This record gives sequence, C-alpha cells and structure tokens, in this order.
Amino acid sequence: MQREVTPTTTSPQLCRRYIELIWYCLDAGLHRSALFYAERYFVHDLRNHDARHLYATVLLESGQSHSALRLVNAPPKEPRCTGCLSILAKCCVKLGQHRQAREALQDCLREPPDIPTESMRPRTASAFPDAAVLLCQAGNSALKGNLHESAFDSYREALRRNPMLWEAFEGLCALGDIPPIDELFYPRTQPHRRKPGDEGSSSSIPVATGAGFFTPDASSAGNLIWKPVLKGMDTPAGPRDSIATSDSSFYGEPSFQAPVRASRSQPAHLAVHPPAVRPLSSADEAGPVTKKLRSSARQRPASSTTTAAGAHQLKPSKSAGAVPGAAAGDRAKSSKARARPALTNANLFSSPGRPTQNAAAMSRFHAVGKPPVGMGIRQSKRLQSKGSKIASKASTRGRRQASTKNATATSRAPSHDSGQDADPGGVDSAFTPGSPIAQRADSETSPPPSGTWTANQELDPEEQYQIELADYQIYDLMRKFAKAVRALSLYDCRLCLEELEKLPPEHQRSASVMAMVGKAHYELGQYPAAERAFEAVRNLEPYRLWDMEVYSTLLWHLQKNIKLSFLAQELLSIDPKSPQAWIAVGNCFSLQKEKTQALTCFRRAAQLDPTCAYAYTLSGHESIDEDLNKAINFFQSALRADARHYNAWYGLGTCYMRMSKLRLAEYHFRKASEIHPQNAVLLGCVGMVQERYMKYDKALELFNRAIQYSPENALVRYHRAKILIAMKRYTAALEDLKYLRDTSPEESNVLFQLAKVYRLLGDNVKFTQLLAEVRDVAPKSLAKIRKLTEGVDNDMMDEG
Repeated sequence: MQREVTPTTTSPQLCRRYIELIWYCLDAGLHRSALFYAERYFVHDLRNHDARHLYATVLLESGQSHSALRLVNAPPKEPRCTGCLSILAKCCVKLGQHRQAREALQDCLREPPDIPTESMRPRTASAFPDAAVLLCQAGNSALKGNLHESAFDSYREALRRNPMLWEAFEGLCALGDIPPIDELFYPRTQPHRRKPGDEGSSSSIPVATGAGFFTPDASSAGNLIWKPVLKGMDTPAGPRDSIATSDSSFYGEPSFQAPVRASRSQPAHLAVHPPAVRPLSSADEAGPVTKKLRSSARQRPASSTTTAAGAHQLKPSKSAGAVPGAAAGDRAKSSKARARPALTNANLFSSPGRPTQNAAAMSRFHAVGKPPVGMGIRQSKRLQSKGSKIASKASTRGRRQASTKNATATSRAPSHDSGQDADPGGVDSAFTPGSPIAQRADSETSPPPSGTWTANQELDPEEQYQIELADYQIYDLMRKFAKAVRALSLYDCRLCLEELEKLPPEHQRSASVMAMVGKAHYELGQYPAAERAFEAVRNLEPYRLWDMEVYSTLLWHLQKNIKLSFLAQELLSIDPKSPQAWIAVGNCFSLQKEKTQALTCFRRAAQLDPTCAYAYTLSGHESIDEDLNKAINFFQSALRADARHYNAWYGLGTCYMRMSKLRLAEYHFRKASEIHPQNAVLLGCVGMVQERYMKYDKALELFNRAIQYSPENALVRYHRAKILIAMKRYTAALEDLKYLRDTSPEESNVLFQLAKVYRLLGDNVKFTQLLAEVRDVAPKSLAKIRKLTEGVDNDMMDEG
C-alpha cells in the first residue's frame, strides 16, 4: 500500500507550487479551479498570510465579496499587513463601501511596506490561453448548450493535456459519464531522497515542447503532473534546462545524477559542462595560427589532455571585435586570420531563428553560476592587450604542441569557400547522440564518484526532493478529492463519505468538505446529520452562498420554520441577486402553505440564473397540486437546464402517475432511478407502478432493494406491507406495520392497515383495540372503519 504523506509544515516548494497553480487558473479565467486550490492552500496553513491573500483574491474574483472581506478584515487588535488592507479596499469598492475603502487605503499607506512574498512578486501572464484551457472552456460552453458528447471529448482532452484543471473534472462530473479516477489521474509513487551515487535513467525523461506541455515517452504512460509556465515567479532553477524528470516532476534532475539525452531542443554539448575559457586573452600560446575558412559544421574542440592543460579556448565572435596578436611581429602574419575568426558556439546560436538556445543557456548561467558553452564573454581591449603580453612569455614547446593540435582540428573540419554566415539550422546533425561531440559531452558530464560528493552537490538533490514531494502532495490530495466528488456526482453517497474520511484532518474541517458531507447525508435521507454538517458550514463561512439552496430544502423537510426564515433573510442581505437566496425565500413561503408567493420567488430565482434547474423543479412541485400541465412545463425546463437533475424526472413521473399514464410514469421514474440508483423513494415509485400493473413479485423486489438502501424509510415500508397483504403474507406484513407503528404512532393509515392484518389473522381483540385508536387519531375515517367491520371487499380496500 502506498504510504500517505501528511505534511506537518508548509515547505517553500509547496507554497510556490500552490501559488503558480492558483495564478495560472486565475489568469485563464477558471475561477472554480482557482478556488479549489486556493482553499486547499489556505486550509493547509491558516497562519500563512500569503495563502490568505490568494484565497481572498480568488473569492473576490468569483463574486463572493462578503466572504473575501471577512477573510481579510481582521479584528482591530490583530495586526494587519498591507496585502490584507489592499484586498480589503477592493472588497469595499465592490460592495459600494467607498469610505471604508478610503480608510483602508490610508492605513495601507501608513503601514511600512512588507517584504514581497511569493504571490506578490512580479510575474508575466500569457496573453492567450493554452490549449488545455481552451479545451476546458469549450467543454463548458458545450455543456451549457446540451452538447454532451462534445463536452465530454473536450474535457477528456483538457485533462489529458493538463490533469490539474479541476474545472474540467467537475464538468465530467456534471455530465455523469466519469471514467475511473485511475484512468483520469494516474497514481504516482511517493518520491524518495537520492543518495550519493544514485543515477536515474534518462530514457523516460519527458521532452519539453514549445507549448509548455510534456511530451512523455511511451514508457511513462502519461503519469505526469503538468506545471504551468509562469514567467518571473522566481522559481528555483534546476541544474539544467530540462523541465521534467524520469519520475514526472517539473524541475530537472541534477546533472551529476544522470547523463542528459541529446535532442533538438537541448543539444548535448550545451547541457552541462562549463567551458575552459581563458580569462585574459583570446590569443593562443602558440602565437598566430594558419588561416581557416568558415564552415557550416561545428569544429571539434581540443582533446581532453589539451583541455586539462588549459589550451582549449573559444574564439570571439564578430561582435567582440578583432583581437590583437600576441606580439607585434605576429600581427602582420595573422591579420587575415584575425579578420575572419572561426565560428564558435556563440556564432552558431546567435541567429534570429534560434532564440531559445541563448535563453536556455542564460537561464543555466544564472542558475549554476557558470557561463555556458559558447556564451561569448565581452572583454575590453585593455585586458586583451595585457593577455597578449602574458601569452608572449609562453615557452616554445607549449607553442608547438598547441599549434599542432589546432592544425589537426582545423584539417578535420569540413569548410566552405564562401564567406557567408553558416545556417544554424544545419547544425543539428552534429548533436545526435551517436556523434563524437555528444559522446564527449556525456563522458564529461558523468556523475562524479561517491567519494567526491560535496556539500553543493548535496543541496541540489535535497531541493529536487522537496520539489518532487510538493508536486506529489498536491497531486495526491487532488486525487483524493476527485474520488469523493466522483462518488457524490454518481450519488454513491456512502462511498463519498468514506473517501472524505481519508482526507487530512485540516481539509476535513474546511467549508467545502463539510458542504459535501451535508449533501451526502441529505441524499441518503439522513436529515439530522445533514443539518449538523450545514450548520458547520455556516459557522466556517457565514457569507457562503453555494449549496445554501440544498440547506433551505433540508430545513423545509425538517419543518424548521424559524431557521429557514432566518436563513432566507441572511442570504438576501448578502446578495439579493443570487438564486440561492430566492430559493430559500420560496421554501420559507412554501412551508407556510403560501404557494403563490413561493412560486413567485422560484420564478425570480430562475430569472436570475436561467441555468438553475433546481428553481424550475421547485416551481413544478408547487404547481403540481393545481395545474399538472403547468407543472410538466416547469419540470421539462429543468431538464433542459440539467439533464441529470433527477428531481425533475421524479416530478414528471409523479405528474403522469396522477394522470394514470402508467407507461410514461414508469419511464420517468426509471430515468430518475438510473441517475440516483440508491434512492429508496425512486425505487419505491417504480415499485408502485408495478403494483398498479398487478406485478407483485417485481414490486416486492423493488421495495426490498429500497429498504436495503434506506431501512428507516417509512413510505417504502408501508407500500411493502400493502404488497405483502395483497400476496397474503400476513406475518411479514405485520412486522413492517409494527415497525411503522413504533416510529409513527399517530399515523392513521398505519393503524388501519395493522387492524386489517389482525382481522385477517383472526385476532379480534387487537383488531377492536386498533379500531378504537384509529377512531381517536382520525375521526373522519368512520366510513372506512364501518366497511372493514362489515367485511365488504377487504382485500381491495383503499385507505383513500
């Protein structure tokens, strides 16, 4: 079993990773994804002001100004930073509190400037979203347009390109066609610390493309965390230019752990080894060299012995100017050779067609602190002249050895007679893995033996481990949330509660998780537990609007008029233009039997949000007792907004059941049951249709399944008892009726059916006692009692 990671402290790498994800989602306009990661970051460390700022910013961008204001509006005794004051001013401006905004800005100016945190550093956002974001936005549009197949394809492709797009996963959950989590988000192994001498295989290192995405090998199976490219975020640069490793983390492995694979985007000779550049002069110890012609191929560097001896050098480019000779007598002989210097690495990659190579080399230069190969160093003529004097004092023996080796290298390199600049595009053939240059680069960049392990080399693996661990923690946490959300969207509420129990404790206490717990208990019919969960949500986020329509309906079922009225007034004061507030007001009027006012409130909610299927469904339920055709229109409008809204399918089935259209009623009840297969009420409705068809065996099977899912459901037990009476199984029916009598002692229908069973069993004493109880509980049922005592058509008697 994979060991779980429970971070005790927030590492800088984890903070940086969260920040990059949140800003990437915000810049792309994916507010739900940004909200998900911002809440995870804030819950992980409540004392982190950087996380607080980001969470408040995301709430403000998502339209939850009151929640953002409460987050940054600390009590007067607590110190407030300039970031909190700045966001506080923005929230006040959004809410129209301009005087408070001015006071916050003045306090912000009086406060000493804070040290910039990771989220406050300068960054460069992309002007045009990448392909994964575009696919996610296309899926959102297709979902709202009822193009479910197109939406599914767009979401799947978006998750394939970037598995961290939480909004794309939520879109798949809204469609109801959700693949297993292991297919969407491949499981990853926990990273481990590397020891001196450990080498990773370079065969599975992904190659970074120009779009900023990973193109993994076939062996990696796409098991990667995609990381957005955010410029200017001060990300710790890795030891090399690659942005992926064999275990799918974002930053590259240290160069001493594995040889770098040569590719078109990363030549092998640029990847690692620093050049042996002479610091003072470009003149060789051997004096002037023979004239060389330009060539399109890269010249071979000197041998390793020459490099070790310090004879290997780089010729300056044209931009550096001509370099004077070592002595005055040599200037005349070498003037022509100096006028046309040989092509160096800097010349090869300085053309406008290959800007990325210089940028990559510069990034390595800043990260490692060493100049990359071919990066020409500008030197003044003063230094060059001093270097020429020093070079002229070299021994004659050294000159002969160096000139012999230079001549050999020049004779081996193919040359052209033309003086035109070489095309840099033709150099790729020299950087293939099989070329001697690539082999030499690999041999020079091989990891040192374990005996030469240094402190600087120890720092890089530890940094790399922390980065990989941060990626793993976020990815693993996202997978756990995805399992719970998938189970809830498929209405497997018990599995959802089990998955939520696996979350870290700090995340279990967050508002979004408690809202999921409340909805799961509500779908299971466990109303007291759902009420406790929603009360916890209200305590954690008093200004939260999301999921409050479910809470108001829960209070309607519990018949808690005062709480429902208070909730409706609170939501209206927070945002009078939110559909959740008007649904709560409508439920409040519905509980008071004021159907006209309730219907008006539900219509107002539908006007504010035409995609709110719940508003249409509640309008249909309010109209079902007065006008069935009107109710059918409301339910159909709800299905146009959300085809998986099982309450609308249930409402249509109820309408057709009252119209005695049993075939249509069964169809709609079964559609609702397919969406929510563990709902006991829906299974009981299908069983009622079978009962009307006189198919008692099928009806009894459906009632038994419903009671397995919800043993405390009184309605299903009552209908099963009636089926058992019709099938003359009186003893089994007597058990259900006794259970119902204990749970609902004042229900006259239960007492009447129980008296009927005792009459059929021949127990006249209990039969007479129960009839007396029925007469006391429901005095209007005297006609039914008279019929039962006379024994007229006892088996087909209906409770009315």
